[in-house]
Amino acid sequence: MPAAESEGGYTLLNVGFGNLVLAGRVVGLFNPASSPMRRLREDAKEQGRLVDATQGRKTRCIVVTDSGHVILSAVQPETIRQRFAQEAHD
Repeated sequence: MPAAESEGGYTLLNVGFGNLVLAGRVVGLFNPASSPMRRLREDAKEQGRLVDATQGRKTRCIVVTDSGHVILSAVQPETIRQRFAQEAHD
């Protein structure tokens, strides 16, 4: 599967293991190790805005969307950034 693909005019970003996010809705990619990111994850879980896309693996990246959803990914932030850059280049 390509890193990013276009579906019905929307660009989808692969955040790992076949899980896709609308690329235009992504606000930021964050390292999950910091205390503020741990709090963000807990707050999102309590509010029903947490999406776990790790498939049971270790969380390596937290993706935040403009809707306030927090997506956990097992893919490194640098890898997702490269996928963004590749889509912009194509």
